[in-house]
Amino acid sequence: MTQFWYYVFTLVFFLFDYFILALGRNSQSGEAGVVNFAYLGFAALGAYVTGAVSLPNSGGTGQQYIFGWNMAFPLNLLMGGIAAMLLAVVVAFIALRRLRTDYLAMVLISLSLVLYDIITNYPRLFNGADGLYNVPEPLAGVFHLTANSFVIFFSLVTMVIALRLGFVRIRSPRSPRGRTVRASRDDADGAAALGKGVFRYQLTSMLIGSFYAGVGGGLIIQFGGSFNPSAWLPGETFVVFAVIIVGGVGNNVGLLVGALLVETLLIHLPAFLPDIPGHPGLIEYIDAMVIGIVLMVMLWFRPQGMVPERTRRFPAALGELLNRDGHSVVAPEVASVATSSTAPNSQTSEGSDA
Repeated sequence: MTQFWYYVFTLVFFLFDYFILALGRNSQSGEAGVVNFAYLGFAALGAYVTGAVSLPNSGGTGQQYIFGWNMAFPLNLLMGGIAAMLLAVVVAFIALRRLRTDYLAMVLISLSLVLYDIITNYPRLFNGADGLYNVPEPLAGVFHLTANSFVIFFSLVTMVIALRLGFVRIRSPRSPRGRTVRASRDDADGAAALGKGVFRYQLTSMLIGSFYAGVGGGLIIQFGGSFNPSAWLPGETFVVFAVIIVGGVGNNVGLLVGALLVETLLIHLPAFLPDIPGHPGLIEYIDAMVIGIVLMVMLWFRPQGMVPERTRRFPAALGELLNRDGHSVVAPEVASVATSSTAPNSQTSEGSDA
């Protein structure tokens, strides 16, 4: 395999892995309105647990970590997702039940910093600041893969997993539960007044999003073979935010576009460019500036993202009532208003949600 294809499939991996991470983040904030600034902390926990259960007993590895079960793929990946989801249960019952918006965001930022300090300064968990390394490559021995062919293989595996998880999330907003979740996001008090369990729906979205975060983190450590605290600094959380903002908040299809534009083209592609002579590291700083400019331009000129969220409006919802069995079941003036009214600055769908 030439070096060119190695680079290409590395970009393919990060495209679909960040698509998974963005799906989980969008499930929480884009659909349910749960502002989770500790999202990368859940992804990191999924990565550490996936790596720790994949490695053998720590006695002869030169590392310190819990578990050491030598577990095979994909069970080790599922363990990472479940670990992140269990952490979300604890966080939700402590913070989500009582806090909202800015207060919840502040608590979750603090949680991310606490996790970072604990994992870094307590090496018996996941080898401290050095992190885990020499994590076995999934299925490489079964298919007799070389280091280069593994990149192609696992990129395609990640693509299949991402498309499957994406299919589940894309269908979810069309369901009655998905519409209730978005109603809770837009007006939690109104949804509660109608008898909807707002906390229950937000908790479900929190668990789903955290599971996706754990899976995304687990794929990263399996692809690279290592993971350490520098991979999930607080700034990394805003990369996922950027993917969602550029792709389209609340629209799972747009997240793939956002992952392509932000994570693939603006973050990982410049990493393969040679340094400017006499200015090492300048490309990295220019790249960060470009991402910031892109975010400001998107928020100013197209805040709905490249692929806006499509919602089913009042006329479509009353379509079957306007002419059931050939007879209108609502007053003519109501029908007239319903069929002529649309909300500004939004896209409507007479069928189902995108």
